[in-house]
Amino acid sequence: MNRRQMLIGAGALAAGAAAFGFLRTGSMAGYEAAVAAARATLSERPELKDFVRYATLAANGHNTQPWRFRLADDRIAILPDFARRTPVVDPDDHHLFVSLGCAAENLALAAAAHGRKGNLRFEPDGTGSVIFEFARAPAEHSILFDAIPKRQSTRADYDGRPVTTADLEALAAAARVPGIDLVLVTDRQQVERVLDLVIAGNSAQMGDPAFVRELKDWLRFNPRQALETGDGLFSAASDNPTAPAWLGGLMFDLVFRSATENDKYAGHLRSSAGIAIFVSERDDKDHWMRAGRACQRFALQATALGLKHAFINQPVEVASLRPQLAGLAGTPGRRPDIVMRFGYGPILPFSPRRPVDAVFAAS
Repeated sequence: MNRRQMLIGAGALAAGAAAFGFLRTGSMAGYEAAVAAARATLSERPELKDFVRYATLAANGHNTQPWRFRLADDRIAILPDFARRTPVVDPDDHHLFVSLGCAAENLALAAAAHGRKGNLRFEPDGTGSVIFEFARAPAEHSILFDAIPKRQSTRADYDGRPVTTADLEALAAAARVPGIDLVLVTDRQQVERVLDLVIAGNSAQMGDPAFVRELKDWLRFNPRQALETGDGLFSAASDNPTAPAWLGGLMFDLVFRSATENDKYAGHLRSSAGIAIFVSERDDKDHWMRAGRACQRFALQATALGLKHAFINQPVEVASLRPQLAGLAGTPGRRPDIVMRFGYGPILPFSPRRPVDAVFAAS
């Protein structure tokens, strides 16, 4: 589920753009207006498609949005969209099912806030899906619900400030989901140990041409490209300059190198207040989905507290590193699901989302 920045030299980018005179990259003003519409708060009486729109604002790997929603009067089914899988970084679709869990949690919170609290369950038949069954109950408004349109993964340096004990306890409480353990790492020596694993994982991935090709396929270099696809990793959302698509791709090929990326991750982790490691009791799709619910709740609570977060999933994506991470987390023999850093950081542009009508599955 790790969203990686590309490093584009601003000077080289400006020189290239000036030399070739390329326009038509779209405006940030237009992009931000479209994003604001996608993140508009729900009305007092939302329709089912409005709940789905809030569900799609959830965290997901590479911003592929690997989900489809099937609507019925009393339920919404969240189905995996395997056309949007990332087989190199996520060969067993672990991150895909984590992403479904993230979307399911948003859906459940939005429904509860509007008097339609229901039950979430994993349906193992076929390829697996998540079912939300509506019920009637008094509205349960929560700070997690309020945070849904404000949450974003912030892939930038943070300011290094620590998080209070009370806020750490609030984060842990929010992330409680049956079958999932959360390990919070704030000790600086332990953070360095996690950093070692992140760098080892990143180096392995950067040395794999298939990984680099897959990552590049999901990069969006300018507002027009991001709005046209409605998905992917938009450069401005990672605090990078925008560029014509051809120039962005060229600069990516020229400057995307392991050493530079490792230095970037070192800065990111050392400026963070801490790291959250989510570990499920079982290694199956149901528990992958539950890990997604837990990390989404953590991210929403962090947002409500004024904190930023970002995924650093290399130690779970590179299978050979998982045992070391599990040992560090005090959960030997289990598969860690998600690694997320958190702290106080800047506000960046939001990532794009596809129109809600594009994510519906046939009944």
